[in-house]
Amino acid sequence: MVALLGCSAALAQAADTFRVATYNVENYLEVPTSSRPAKAEGSKAKVREGIIALKPDVIALEEIGGTNALLELQSSLKNDGLDLPFSELVNGADTNIHVAVLSRLPILARHPQTNDFFLLAGRKWQVTRGLLEVDIQANEHFSFTLIAVHLKSKVPVPEVDQADLRLEEAKVLREKIDALLDANPKLNLIVLGDFNDTHDSDAIKTIVGRGNRGLIDTRPAEQDAPGVPGAGARSATRNITWTEFYAKEDVYTRMDYIFLSRGLAREWDPARTYILTRPDWGKASDHRPLVATFEAAEK
Repeated sequence: MVALLGCSAALAQAADTFRVATYNVENYLEVPTSSRPAKAEGSKAKVREGIIALKPDVIALEEIGGTNALLELQSSLKNDGLDLPFSELVNGADTNIHVAVLSRLPILARHPQTNDFFLLAGRKWQVTRGLLEVDIQANEHFSFTLIAVHLKSKVPVPEVDQADLRLEEAKVLREKIDALLDANPKLNLIVLGDFNDTHDSDAIKTIVGRGNRGLIDTRPAEQDAPGVPGAGARSATRNITWTEFYAKEDVYTRMDYIFLSRGLAREWDPARTYILTRPDWGKASDHRPLVATFEAAEK
């Protein structure tokens, strides 16, 4: 009964538009592990500031330390004025960091994908962090499916090329996308997260696909806040689109994406789709958050 009341309350607050974001929050751990430090309180506060500035209705999170870390972030955001009462977290083979979702909108169904394997170089490998899949209700007349991911990083592994591992994970993800679109070609689908590769890589090309089942790259550009004159203009030739700073190579790269099915593209609002930029962004994470806005009505 409590869950039903919560869903009803969320739907009662539903607006004509909704915002979906993704943010790699860089080692958001409550306690350190052998390979990762705990998140400093000041860094946590900067993460919350960025999320609150976006005002997302749904946000995918990468590098969350686990259930306790997710609950702490959810509670802290609520104390700061942003209530995202619905949540989902997947437990993959990587026990240090996870993919999660916080949402103001009710989660109708959960389809965690945590047991996918593939063969590479004569060995069986697992999709390390799993795939988070949920169905979300924006209002009484509009729902969508969201898949949040965090693909293999560019950190080398001894046995195989890290790019080949990421490509195989991308193939698994694409199979999931194809299955959903085969079942419903008009599905409102969002695929987002930290893909750890550039837009012209084999992994990203595999995920995007082609033809009627190809996904649309929203390609947001940086913006300080909604409503900035000229922000979101798709005709600009030098929009700044990087989402991650890789200190080891001293490079800024677009590694985080929000992809859409063609069924959802008509509801997408490019002018209110952007990467949040702030002078102190790096105190929160080595990534910047991005958000896309949609109309909650079929077109």
